Amino acid sequence: MSSIYLDNGATTFPKPKAVSDAVYEYMTTVGANVNRGTYSSAFSLEGLVYDTRQMLCDMFDAENCKNVVFTKNITESLNFVLKGYLKPGDHVLTSSMEHNAVMRPLVQLEKTGVEFDRIPCNRLGELELDRMEELLKPNTRAVVMLHASNLCGTVMPFKEVGEFCRKHGLRFFADVAQTAGVMPISMKEMNIDALCFTGHKSLLGPQGIGGFILKEDLICEIEPLISGGTGSLSHTEEIPDFMPDRFESGTMNLPGIVGLHAALEWINETGIDVIREHELKLTGRFLEGLKPMADAGDIMIAGKTTLEGRTGVVSIQPLKADPAAVAFALDSEYGIMTRVGLHCTPAAHKSLGTYPTGTIRFSFGYWNTEEEVDTALNALRVLLEDTEF
Repeated sequence: MSSIYLDNGATTFPKPKAVSDAVYEYMTTVGANVNRGTYSSAFSLEGLVYDTRQMLCDMFDAENCKNVVFTKNITESLNFVLKGYLKPGDHVLTSSMEHNAVMRPLVQLEKTGVEFDRIPCNRLGELELDRMEELLKPNTRAVVMLHASNLCGTVMPFKEVGEFCRKHGLRFFADVAQTAGVMPISMKEMNIDALCFTGHKSLLGPQGIGGFILKEDLICEIEPLISGGTGSLSHTEEIPDFMPDRFESGTMNLPGIVGLHAALEWINETGIDVIREHELKLTGRFLEGLKPMADAGDIMIAGKTTLEGRTGVVSIQPLKADPAAVAFALDSEYGIMTRVGLHCTPAAHKSLGTYPTGTIRFSFGYWNTEEEVDTALNALRVLLEDTEF
């Protein structure tokens, strides 16, 4: 039985061949560190790391590539920014669609005296922009928000949110886990102060590499979460005050950066628009195929049922069957890999009306085909007609 991978919202697979080739070459022919070796291979590797920062800076229209900080994932990045910036007595706004990568740090900070309010979202996952004004407090300092939902694919109006933040003197912290590499993102045009990304989703890199990018005037306002050796200013035990060393301590995930570098080159050669158009074409085909099942009362489509303002992520809730049983059968009987449950986003499920049952998520990537979409639809149709469920 051949397999069909439809869990690209969790991590993209497969990766471009250039990614694994680059990681293998580094591990077998280089193996050096940066800032720790005074020899040619280390200097060459340092150049590649710099180039990776520059490509990320260009992709996100950031101010300066030195303000690109590497972490191991976006969860770590969000913790760096939120815990480094917010202090007891501060208030922050977020959306009701957030992933636990945002919500758990906020709930943790709440115990120290930080307040937060959720901006409501409707049953389509769309942000109710007109509610933001009424949630402002004198101590509101920032807005933190995902760019697109990992549950239903709905895209948030970042330009309008950024304008709101500019108008009210608030910092804007962006979680672009689901959109980096598949949608155009401009820190300047969207007024984003801190952009947090991960490398293993639509950026097509390996797991274990992520990062964040800061505006220049925010750097000194964030206290480093981790400190240690940087390979620079080794004569002092104080944390360096320059970028990126202020936030990068310890040995970097160099295989991950090397792989991400190759992935970014592949994305630039292929084109973000080309990637997005292919994924949305498959999404449209899938949504069209789901309509008869929804009309028959067999499923509920979580969030939007059209292609406008969304990514290639579609979640459904079977109305007459256990989602976990259906997902298990999709895998065991048809080789179709999805994700089932609450997807680390309970508040989003409450907004969409799918809590606490959860959903089955189908997320499409660049290497999926129309034939795979049709196979998934046919399998789902057969399973939902099975009275044993």
